[in-house]
Amino acid sequence: MCMWELYLQNFSFIYTLGSLSSDLNSGAWRRSTMAPKLKPGEGRTRSIVQILVVVGLCYFFYVLGAWQRSGFGKGDRLALAVEKSGAECEIVSNLNFETHHGDEAGVDNDSKPKTIKPCQSIYTDYTPCQDQNRAMTFPRENMNYRERHCPPENEKLHCLIPAPKGYATPFPWPKSRDYVPYANAPYKALTVEKAIQNWIQYEGNVFRFPGGGTQFPQGADKYIDQLASVIPIENGTVRTALDTGCGVASWGAYLWSRNVIAMSFAPRDSHEAQVQFALERGVPAVIGVLGTIKMPYASRSFDMAHCSRCLIPWGSNDGMYLKEVDRVLRPGGYWILSGPPINWRTNYKAWERTKEDLEEEQGNIEEIAKLLCWEKKYEKGEIAIWQKSINTNACQSRGDDSRVNFCKASEINDVWYKKMQACITPYPDVSDSDEVAGGELKPFPERLYAVPPRIASGSIPGVSVETYQKDNSQWKKHVHAYKKINKLLLTGRYRNIMDMNAGLGGFAAAIENPKLWTMNVVPTIAEKDTLGAIAERGLIGIYHDWCEGFSTYPRTYDLIHANRVFSLYRDKCNAEDILIEMDRILRPEGAVIFRDEVDVLNKVHKIVSGMRWDTKMVDHEDGPLVPEKILIAVKQYWVAGGNSTSPE
Repeated sequence: MCMWELYLQNFSFIYTLGSLSSDLNSGAWRRSTMAPKLKPGEGRTRSIVQILVVVGLCYFFYVLGAWQRSGFGKGDRLALAVEKSGAECEIVSNLNFETHHGDEAGVDNDSKPKTIKPCQSIYTDYTPCQDQNRAMTFPRENMNYRERHCPPENEKLHCLIPAPKGYATPFPWPKSRDYVPYANAPYKALTVEKAIQNWIQYEGNVFRFPGGGTQFPQGADKYIDQLASVIPIENGTVRTALDTGCGVASWGAYLWSRNVIAMSFAPRDSHEAQVQFALERGVPAVIGVLGTIKMPYASRSFDMAHCSRCLIPWGSNDGMYLKEVDRVLRPGGYWILSGPPINWRTNYKAWERTKEDLEEEQGNIEEIAKLLCWEKKYEKGEIAIWQKSINTNACQSRGDDSRVNFCKASEINDVWYKKMQACITPYPDVSDSDEVAGGELKPFPERLYAVPPRIASGSIPGVSVETYQKDNSQWKKHVHAYKKINKLLLTGRYRNIMDMNAGLGGFAAAIENPKLWTMNVVPTIAEKDTLGAIAERGLIGIYHDWCEGFSTYPRTYDLIHANRVFSLYRDKCNAEDILIEMDRILRPEGAVIFRDEVDVLNKVHKIVSGMRWDTKMVDHEDGPLVPEKILIAVKQYWVAGGNSTSPE
């Protein structure tokens, strides 16, 4: 029996006694008004008796209340036992978080929900804001057509994206790093085009990823070993990385064993499954490109940035792309470039470019790096590594350079659909030459719970050190309750996790585990811009507006956490559209944890009841009197052309 049932029983008992008291009093009043006229003194005696009855009842209820609070009553002994056991009541017994292809479970609703129908099978890999047909209507200059271009309201799909026939649950990590079920992304073009480069191979019903790449034919591990001879990858100093033009993200996949987490991105282009393969492997990635708008990351977010033959024209547009990398690179961070134009004297013939062209490109890169206060630390073969200065003291020589144009400090994190500019992001001020601008970070994992410099310095209005520490404690408590509801949370069942409204990153920190990673999303309409602090904790994250589609393929997240997302977006856009997008990016048999006010969750529940999700409402871990509730959902397994939860 759960806590709220015991409360109801006790309340019912007390209510009955209260009703009895009321009846006694009202009965006495009726008798007093209807009786014959009393002799002198009798009325006073009866009034005294009534007062004594009322006083007696009050004393009885007082004693009863004290007895109840003491915990010696049978009902309260049960209540105390339940309180100690917390969320271990059998409140979600009809939800199965294991992968299965069983019968469809019923949903207990008072009224029949609106049924949201499946889309046609041609939309199996639909990405609303990177749709190929829409992309071709935009200019090709500076990769504009490969950027985000979301459909207007009247062109949005109001249907559920189906999984391809034969869709299978991905292999658990680390096996998923090397093997992906063919049915999940049935595209063989890369196996032919990149056959000699060891990117990907097709073997029976799976794809195999040998860990090779265009610039690391001996494998990603050997390549990373070479980088680690210059960059402190192994000791926790370098924790976060950005991989531009990532391919199938083997660099990020192999960094994982070194406790480095990479945010990888590549456009949705002729290699249509690059990012899809990365996410199927369990590697963080988004669809993206360096084009005309800023990257959706906070300034000073990454310890290391990387380009391995990513074909980005770094020296063009007044170094605009390098300056954008500089914006998101931490003071003291590293930038790696492997491939053209590095070592052009040896490779110009193989690259089918002239010596003059390649020499000019490398010269431009070197000049821009100097303007940015980057020092070249290494060049060997086709690999070059630069390190960003820790503050402006090393940049005194550029003060008189007419090419130096600083960005406005107030705009460095204002990035959502904002045009990229060829300006240099200013460093935060320092008090001496050895100080790291913006604050020095501790090595990971100590960094995870250390106070982020942006919070310690008061750079985030409304967030203090005390607020941060309280938030961490709160999310540890919430996650403890989640683990009781879903005992598979930290077992490896869920690899790719998203927090749709990440706040200070407390949820991601509380579930930090080598078996999983979390994409921390800070909504563009959030009251506080906390993405920089999340990055300083050694976590990855991104800005996004949930009124639009997310930059990923369908079925790329195993678990989604939605904390007060629907309260935040109330009156901003249609809740149904957000839920349909959540369904698009959630894997079959993936789970969702909603946390919000009960009236909001009731509306969400009504919509998802028509979306082939199994749901259950759960009380807050502090009890049923807390208005915030938790809605648990599991997406059913179904595929294109199927009408049931069973695979065809």
